[in-house]
Amino acid sequence: MKAIFNKGRQLYYKGKYIEAFPLLLKAAEQGNASAQYYLGVMYSLGRGVEKSYSDAVKWYRKAAEQGDVDGQLELGFMYRHGQGVDKSYSDAVKWFRKAADQGYADAQYSLGYMYYQGLGVDKSYSDAAIWYRKAADQGYTCALYDLGTMYESGMGVEKSDREALRWYKKAAKRGYTQAQKKVDELYEKHILWRFGF
Repeated sequence: MKAIFNKGRQLYYKGKYIEAFPLLLKAAEQGNASAQYYLGVMYSLGRGVEKSYSDAVKWYRKAAEQGDVDGQLELGFMYRHGQGVDKSYSDAVKWFRKAADQGYADAQYSLGYMYYQGLGVDKSYSDAAIWYRKAADQGYTCALYDLGTMYESGMGVEKSDREALRWYKKAAKRGYTQAQKKVDELYEKHILWRFGF
C-alpha cells in the first residue's frame, strides 16, 4: 500500500493528476489517511477529477477521523465556508481544534481567527492571542503579524509597543511586507530608542 501511495504522490507532485488518481484512490480505499487527504484536495480543486466539494468533504473526513492534521484542517475550512457541507462555524472550530491540539500551526492560527471573529465560539481576544502565539512560536508568519497588532492595540493582551515591535520584526524577517511597514511606523514614533532596541 505504501508503495502505491508513494507512486501516486510522486505523480501528483509532477502534475500528472489523472495518472495519480487511481493509485491514490487504491491507497485511500485501503485506509491510507494521506491518500485520503490528497483525494480531498483533488476533488476540492478539480485536479484530475471533476471538482466536487461533497466528494472532497468525504475524503477529508476519512483522513480527519484517522487523526490526519491536514484532513482536519481542510475539513474545518469546508465547514467554515460551507463547501460540500452546510456552513457550520462550530464544526469548523471542532476540526481546527483537533489539528491545533496536535501542534499544527495552520490550525492554531485558524482557531485563533475563529476566537478573534467570534465564529462558532464566544468572541475572545485573549483566546485568540493564545492560539496566535502557539502558531507564532512555530514561525507562522500571519500569526506573528496578528500577534503584533494585538499587542499594539492591547486586544487580548496587555498593550505593549515593545512586544508589538518584536512580533512585527519577526514577521518582517519572513518577508511579510505589511509587518515591515508597521516596523517602520514604530521607528518613526521613536519607540525603539525609548525601549533600548
